[in-house]
Amino acid sequence: MALKLVHRFPQLGQFGIQRIPVGPTRLLSTSSQSLCVACLRTSAGQCIRRQGCLRLQSSCGIRSLTTTIVREPSFVASSSVGLHRDSVPRFQLTLLHRPTAAEEQGFQQRLGICSTSRQVFKLLHSVEIMSDTMAAAALHRVAELEQEDNALRDPTVLEEDTIRALCFQLEQYSARLTDGGLVSALLACTRLYLDPWSTLMVRLVSESQMRLDRGQMSVDELCTLGQAMLAIEGPGSVMLEQVMEDIQRQKPAQWSRAELVAVYKLLQGIVGEDGKYRDLLNAMHAHAMTVTSRMDPAAVSGLLSALVTLNQTQAMPLVINLCKQAVRHVPHFTDEELTDVLGALMHFGHSDHYFVKAMEKYVPTMAFTSHPETVSKVMQFFGRRNILSPAVFDAVAESFVYRADDYSSSQVARQIVAFGKLGYLPPNAGQVFGKVETILRTRFSHFQPRTLLNLLHACILVQRFPVNFVSKVFSSYFLQQLQEEDTIIERAVLAQLTQLYITVKLECPSYEGPRLLPKYRVKSFLTSGRSLETPVDPHLYNSVKNGLEDLLGDRQYFGSKVLTPYCYTLDVEIKLDEEGCVLPASHVDEVYKRIALCIDGQKRFTTNKRQLLGKEAIKQRHLRLLGYEVVQIPYYEFEKLQNKSSVVDYLHQKLFPHTYRLSW
Repeated sequence: MALKLVHRFPQLGQFGIQRIPVGPTRLLSTSSQSLCVACLRTSAGQCIRRQGCLRLQSSCGIRSLTTTIVREPSFVASSSVGLHRDSVPRFQLTLLHRPTAAEEQGFQQRLGICSTSRQVFKLLHSVEIMSDTMAAAALHRVAELEQEDNALRDPTVLEEDTIRALCFQLEQYSARLTDGGLVSALLACTRLYLDPWSTLMVRLVSESQMRLDRGQMSVDELCTLGQAMLAIEGPGSVMLEQVMEDIQRQKPAQWSRAELVAVYKLLQGIVGEDGKYRDLLNAMHAHAMTVTSRMDPAAVSGLLSALVTLNQTQAMPLVINLCKQAVRHVPHFTDEELTDVLGALMHFGHSDHYFVKAMEKYVPTMAFTSHPETVSKVMQFFGRRNILSPAVFDAVAESFVYRADDYSSSQVARQIVAFGKLGYLPPNAGQVFGKVETILRTRFSHFQPRTLLNLLHACILVQRFPVNFVSKVFSSYFLQQLQEEDTIIERAVLAQLTQLYITVKLECPSYEGPRLLPKYRVKSFLTSGRSLETPVDPHLYNSVKNGLEDLLGDRQYFGSKVLTPYCYTLDVEIKLDEEGCVLPASHVDEVYKRIALCIDGQKRFTTNKRQLLGKEAIKQRHLRLLGYEVVQIPYYEFEKLQNKSSVVDYLHQKLFPHTYRLSW
């Protein structure tokens, strides 16, 4: 049997199992008595059938596969792989003694806690009865434990006698497998990267095609088969197309939650032509809306991930429902599931107050133990949604000091970028940025140019100046690397370089390194898309403008949206002479003082606190260094004003707090 296995598995040759000619071999006991095909016992002795053994007959119906394990001696030629007593389990098809539901559930639980393939093999040695679904589950578990970067971490695991014995049985009795066991075994084989043209794979695919043609597979089985064919042949698979046709004939409203999630995941892998499955997806969305309240963490995460891949922007009501359900599961998500949930919420631009509260409670408990990618995604989420949570940021900052050495360059950058974007310094800021400097010094070459620029730019937003590394960024070599990433350097990247250069000039007078060449500088930070300035809120601006006209007496006494020589755009500029009198905006001589009025709408603050975003804070800081008197008009103060008179009084107090106001 072992010899046949080696000859029938050409794909095992790549893992070191060679075909060696051998003489006749004897399988099982030395007794001359005939063997029962059903139970691997001699019919004269220990056969499990009282009236003699029955040979298994091929049947067009669906049969149950139960593998009875018998530890018998196996004598083979010395040049072949021997299966010796108690070394590996021996599997054989029988129609009797199928494990009970409780036994299968217990096996699955024990399988789930196996942390190595060796433990899986040990578990298989310990069981006496195994169904085809249990055998497939064991292969899946081995795949989960051995997969790494689209390959097996240790390909020699396929040389294990236990794996080979399992595969031999699946090949030998493929026609007798249940539909569920058949497609699950096929999918497990794809996850173990077995050769699609091996005898085992060809038989499983052929048998699956026959079952598919009968049209009796459940939705869950169709999805499993679809995933397997997707792995074998890709989205263009003819068999996969037949699977989708069968699924489309079903009624999503009658599917279970597990079936619904399975179809979403299959569609996620296909990502077909736009609109190809629109009707199916719309029906699925409608059904999902009714069952989200009963979904477990894996289902919520899987569904959100699928909606992102399928770009179902029209399904926002479903996204909102899933987010509400996610609130309950925040402490129970695995790292991978939470990463997918946060990624989906960022993709759809949605955040829920209760979800944020749940994260604020959970993050301090996981910052030191969760996967670095999950922690980075947490910071990315809060940064992208402009949500400032000291509880989250302080916990991550504390863990950063101890864990950053194990973070990738991207993970380091994404965590620090969140601090910079929201303009927040944690209590241990000195330790955090000391760690950042150490990482930059020891791993500078590991950072991609864009990633490095994002990191350094985030530092200056919170007044942490990476002077030791600016000279490298302004070097022709680094700028050339930036240009290699894009044929033309994006305007947003040039704006970051320009602001870094201005920061060095204004705030680091001791810097004597290379300067940024003029051709890499922008003239304005206010651009469409990724801008280093937030455009003024039109409604708030008009209200302030009307108040200024009443206060100053004429529109000519202030300028609007004035571009300064240092790239910043002023919402309103007011010029004063030496005596404090207001000059016309067009006046260029004898200007003694300039007032920069910052009309700060909601978008210039974090969403949950009255704190300026990092890019607005650095703008006002630089304007002060350039000699402007910065006067801030925050929305939350202006909104309290009830009438024109109160507006004028407010503006006068802001602009001229020490002078008496005249009435025009």
